[in-house]
Amino acid sequence: LYEGSSLDMTHSLLDFKNEVAVIAKAADLPEVIFSPFSKEEMAVIVPPGHALTRKKSVSFKELAKEPFIMKEIGSGTRKLVEQAFANANCEPNILMETSNTEFIKQLVQRGDGISIVVKEAVSVELRERKLAQVSLKGSKIYLDVSIAYLKDQHLSPPARAFVETLRKLR
Repeated sequence: LYEGSSLDMTHSLLDFKNEVAVIAKAADLPEVIFSPFSKEEMAVIVPPGHALTRKKSVSFKELAKEPFIMKEIGSGTRKLVEQAFANANCEPNILMETSNTEFIKQLVQRGDGISIVVKEAVSVELRERKLAQVSLKGSKIYLDVSIAYLKDQHLSPPARAFVETLRKLR
């Protein structure tokens, strides 16, 4: 089992290092098939007691004023978050970039900044009130997660079985 940014994992398919990847689509590549798997709700996370928790909802312009801990370049999450800020005609105030969601959670808990991550990745911390979630004005944002594999490559029996298992879970 390998992990990395969506772009890294897409390249691992192209380099024949992996047969299948479960990723957010980070780039359009004609040689890769992206089969929809799930839609993951995103959560704006802040430390408990943060000033933004007193608001009913916040805009991306308000989030842009806060120090932001961003996923690394090449991440599907980052692409989604950057697009959301761009749609609001603003840019995040990026304090730090990392590929590690656990590190992001720790930094936000400490009060070093805020972030947007897959809600399921912080469900325990939200339930235990180690982190707080702030609602976005407008609609929620979702990360489209796909099963990816090369278009013209025949999958090995284990890879085919894995893809079929994922499709049943969908």
